[in-house]
Amino acid sequence: ERKECISRKRGRQKGTRLEAISFSQAIRLWPRAPDSRHRRMGNWAVNHWFPALVIVTWLGLNILLFVLFFLTFDRGETYYYTRQILGSALAWARASAKCLNFNSMLILLPVCRNLLSFLRGTCSCCRRTMRKQLDHNLTFHKLVAYMIILHTAIHIIAHLCNFEWYNQAQQTINGSLPSILSRIHQHDELWLNPIQSNTTTPLHVTFTTIPGLTGVIITLALILMVTSSTEFIRRSYFEVFWYTHHLFVIYFVGLVIHGIAGIVRGQTAQSLEHYDLEYCRQHPEDWGRHDTHPHCEVPEFAGIPAESWKWVLAPVILYVFERSLRLWRSCQKVAITKAVLHPSRVLELQMGMKGFRMEVGQYVFLNCPHLSRLEWHPFTLTSAPEEDFFSVHIRAAGDWTEALIETFVQPELQAPTIKVDGPFGTASEDVFQYEVAMLIGAGIGVTPFASVLKSIWYKFQHADQNLRTQKIYFYWICRETGAFGWFKDLLASLEQKMAESGRADFLSYHLYLTGWGSSMVGQAALNFDRSTDVVTGLRQKTSFGRPRWSNEFSAVAAAYPRSVVGVFLCGPEALAKSLQTCCHQHSSLDPRKVKFYFNKENF
Repeated sequence: ERKECISRKRGRQKGTRLEAISFSQAIRLWPRAPDSRHRRMGNWAVNHWFPALVIVTWLGLNILLFVLFFLTFDRGETYYYTRQILGSALAWARASAKCLNFNSMLILLPVCRNLLSFLRGTCSCCRRTMRKQLDHNLTFHKLVAYMIILHTAIHIIAHLCNFEWYNQAQQTINGSLPSILSRIHQHDELWLNPIQSNTTTPLHVTFTTIPGLTGVIITLALILMVTSSTEFIRRSYFEVFWYTHHLFVIYFVGLVIHGIAGIVRGQTAQSLEHYDLEYCRQHPEDWGRHDTHPHCEVPEFAGIPAESWKWVLAPVILYVFERSLRLWRSCQKVAITKAVLHPSRVLELQMGMKGFRMEVGQYVFLNCPHLSRLEWHPFTLTSAPEEDFFSVHIRAAGDWTEALIETFVQPELQAPTIKVDGPFGTASEDVFQYEVAMLIGAGIGVTPFASVLKSIWYKFQHADQNLRTQKIYFYWICRETGAFGWFKDLLASLEQKMAESGRADFLSYHLYLTGWGSSMVGQAALNFDRSTDVVTGLRQKTSFGRPRWSNEFSAVAAAYPRSVVGVFLCGPEALAKSLQTCCHQHSSLDPRKVKFYFNKENF
């Protein structure tokens, strides 16, 4: 009994000790959640600190301009009498107008593609962080557009209130200060209230004055541009997006002449020079009576000078130069040397043009006058800089591409004339700037990496000693087997060339098929021991399904624990979000350890 008692006591002590250890472990594990959040935030900062800085600076300038000019018009003596009629709506209208001018100055810069290509490829101070920001040009363009929409709404609402206050002041006959201000200088150009008749309505002023009419036109143009820029319209009805987006010409013309009439006014500097505002604002009955007060003349008013042209002149000139350069370049003669229709209705065009020079991953705009003289569509170059021609692969994905493919497919028709504008830079240009690169293409999104892979083949062919990249991981995700036929020969040639040069481990590629049946899987399983894949004929076996990206990133991080890895994607937005998350999770905050930098193609 004593032994049993002792053993039970020891058991209880042992159980108590185990429980205490488990609890202490839980205590130690508890703080890890905040650490994980901090780590995720730190990893996010590794990839996005510079874009975030640009956005914060841009937002800060918007806030600064708004607050500065709001206080100017809400507190300044020049606009004291104007505020007596309009109240705070004056400050809201003018502050939003300044922000509109500022953002209208910026909206064209992200779409000056030649400027961006120059900064990317020529400017010596343009480091990798800066080049990554250039890849977000369209995102910034959209953000600026949203800001223009916001300030346009504020500006319109404020001026609708202003017109109503002007009308009420004109209708009032009770001798109040707004009523008096509305009736002075009605027969000269020094008036304050633009509504000078009891029969004039705000609607009449809107459609019969330059600011009102141009404001309506600008707003309509902006609404059409914004609504036609949605993802659905751009994907399904690109022509609608293309044509309506050129209403920006009307927008800028209207913006420049919008304020030249000077309807919103302030007291002139000459009138304020010897004016006793403190006394005169309380005694309007003494205005113009020198015997009562020598410095209380009838106030005189003048319109606020139009300033929009000062804000937009430089970017408009730059954009005109940009379009002139693109127009001149598109007029150069293009020779189509080869046209091949691949499986899945993908058309390959090989072309030549005098003076054409490209880098890996760049893209061009193509125009076919036979189909439309105004439509230009972007396509990634699939040729290498080392080749004496340039090529594109065009998938049938809309009316224009369908019509173009049909034109080349039908043998009885003569090959149409093609115009080319470009090339322009993209994120894929920086592939060889990284020690390790992960290239991910989805379907036709493989095209920029075809250029990269071809260039690698030529670099090995000529034993290029300046190649900085140590390893390339290539992932290609397709829905159907026919798509693999586009670049199967290129991959087979690369396999052979790498093996001959003793660098078989330089390129590791993985092919994923997402659209498959049970019979295909069964056939692949039966022939798994063959040296070549039954789907593609390559040595690398095709995987069925989608990649497990977390495992792939973990493997790369383990293989290259101290490298900078560039992750390049040309594919859908959903895949981009997954890859961005993996980049954040697997990047180390330690500068001596692995970091993943995400890059995405944007057109």
